[in-house]
Amino acid sequence: MSETKTVLITGASTGIGLAAAAAAAESGWHVIATMRDTAKADKLLKAAGQAGVAERIEIKALDVIDPASVTACVEAVVADHGRLDAVVNNAGAGRVGTAEQLAMADVRAVMEVNYFGVVAVTRAAMPHLRASQGRLITVTSVGGVVGQPFNDAYCAAKFAVEGYMESLAPVAATVGVRVSVIEPGAVASEFVSSQQLDIPAMLEAAGPYRPALQAYIARTTASFGTAQTAADAAASIVATLDAEQPAFRVQTSDWARAFVGTKLADVDGSAVQNLTEGWVR
Repeated sequence: MSETKTVLITGASTGIGLAAAAAAAESGWHVIATMRDTAKADKLLKAAGQAGVAERIEIKALDVIDPASVTACVEAVVADHGRLDAVVNNAGAGRVGTAEQLAMADVRAVMEVNYFGVVAVTRAAMPHLRASQGRLITVTSVGGVVGQPFNDAYCAAKFAVEGYMESLAPVAATVGVRVSVIEPGAVASEFVSSQQLDIPAMLEAAGPYRPALQAYIARTTASFGTAQTAADAAASIVATLDAEQPAFRVQTSDWARAFVGTKLADVDGSAVQNLTEGWVR
């Protein structure tokens, strides 16, 4: 039975998950880096090797929308290590589109990964986190606080995760588990490219929403030009893992703090509407 603290991270093949896995290993954690397809682990293993922490990273298959996969992975970690000290729910999927453009299947698919997948991993992990007095950390987004144009389904899923975790946090604290959400803004990672957006086709199909979509795409493209790195975002995750008294809500940049702060002080919703209306005009 290992005395080294063990953290399970979902969606660790790319982006923030990959950076968090490497950084947590550098901070002394034994990292269970999970992904749907373990054949995609090469980039993480290369980064771990370059950092000299390859021996602290273990690759396991986990598909957050497959209940059997979730159960098998968590049980295997506890069987192998005798403990589970922390979970980082990081796996996620985006979807650009608004109400009339998204099929119900699209909306459900986004909810499955971003919300129900988080719930499934959390439920499987909680008994073991209770035993270790551990940490439950979930990567949401500033889009889990501020609704953003053409991100209806994505923001809805992230709002749901924030509501779930905000409700769970005080209850989990009574049994010794600290709950936190991490809220990145724009991050230069594979998350956006993985959506494989065909922008000309989207604009062609946008109908009456074409001017608004065109404005949104122009604004969003510009914002990713100044995006923070995945490593910067991951640093906030590891700081939360290591903190003696972690905050519930953690933004990964000054921009994210200001953006989320607008919503949290916006009692009647007008400040956010005035802000985001400018994205589509």
